[in-house]
Amino acid sequence: MRLQEQGWRVFYYLSKVAWFFATPSNLLVSLVLLGLVLALFKRLRRFGIGLSLVVTLATLALGLLPVASYLLIPLEERFPPFRDDGRPVDGIILLGGAVEASDSVSRGSIVANESAERVLDTIRLAHRHPNARILISGGGGTVFGDGAAEAPIIADYFKSIGIDPARILVEDRSRTTAENAVYSRELTKPKEGERWLLVTSAWHMPRAVGVFEKVEFPVVPYPVDFRTAGGARTHRPFAFVSEGLRRLDIATKEWAGLIAYRATGRTASLFPGPQDPSGGSASR
Repeated sequence: MRLQEQGWRVFYYLSKVAWFFATPSNLLVSLVLLGLVLALFKRLRRFGIGLSLVVTLATLALGLLPVASYLLIPLEERFPPFRDDGRPVDGIILLGGAVEASDSVSRGSIVANESAERVLDTIRLAHRHPNARILISGGGGTVFGDGAAEAPIIADYFKSIGIDPARILVEDRSRTTAENAVYSRELTKPKEGERWLLVTSAWHMPRAVGVFEKVEFPVVPYPVDFRTAGGARTHRPFAFVSEGLRRLDIATKEWAGLIAYRATGRTASLFPGPQDPSGGSASR
């Protein structure tokens, strides 16, 4: 197990460093700057100016046109919205990524980000299924060292709003989606026939379901935090370049993650989907 954890650590650091440079918004800005630097040299001036101009126009196009929406739609629509069929729920798994842990510690109050629906919907599910256990999975860590873990912060918040502490399980070691699955299974030891809901962003659900299936932890997808409206509204341009680029970063990261996880054996298929399209689905 220790050797496996060392492999996960190497994968984590390599993926973080590689993604910093490959993130579309970072890459585009870097290319513009590179063009400006090249323009300082007489022999490369025309090429440098041309590069900066082309990349600047590409940045505007990618930020304003619905390119990001087209990339997000297949991810977000891979699993249908959850529909409560009345069957009992034994547990609820909340994957981290909705709270800024370091900021929360610094402020002494929970600081949520744009994925706050993960937390909000888990609270709603906790009230709807009062006998279900609640597993919060999310550790800390950055490329430069260990950081505050997210799961304990969310757990403390849940307790402060009246959720029974005896129901809450905290998994604070994981730093990747693959580790979420492995450590969650270790902690919960799910029994055959138990029904666990998996709460995470809709665009993240395919990869999340894939890794849980890989470790033989059956889960029922409960997608939240949709970034696209669907239908004809998918084709609408963005009002702000920053908005389009932010969603482009999310979409490309998730597609890259799917490819990397399949290549390294963390998932059994490139694009995990519903095993039974008619099972476990339907409305909130």
